Amino acid sequence: MPRLSFAFAAFLALSPLASPVLAQDQARVEFEKGNDNAAINGTIVGDEYIDYLLGAKKGQKMAVSLIPGESNGNGTVYFNILPPGSTGEAIYNGSIDGLDATGIVLPKNGDYVIRVYQMGDDADSGKTTAFMISVGIM
Repeated sequence: MPRLSFAFAAFLALSPLASPVLAQDQARVEFEKGNDNAAINGTIVGDEYIDYLLGAKKGQKMAVSLIPGESNGNGTVYFNILPPGSTGEAIYNGSIDGLDATGIVLPKNGDYVIRVYQMGDDADSGKTTAFMISVGIM
């Protein structure tokens, strides 16, 4: 799949004429020079998901906050943090642990995945939910 730069992904998310980032897609999170955080706007539909990739090193700390936006049908959105090489196992599960992960100590070097998704009736009925996700590495 093609990789999107953060600036291009942000442009797509903010552009009124652009369609939302397609679900089951990947977008690379890149911080602007001098920043250790980024904010991304997106939309999730039904049982689809979006993976945001972020390169980090062992011992660094990650912070992720998700703020649901307006939705069509009041869907609920969550995120998981998956370590490099994961086949779905998460080191943070937003549906259990909440929508504000702070101080997550990263266990190894590589690309981490922040997976945004819906569950249950929201996923099954195809609800559409907008969101903003804030990501930081310290």
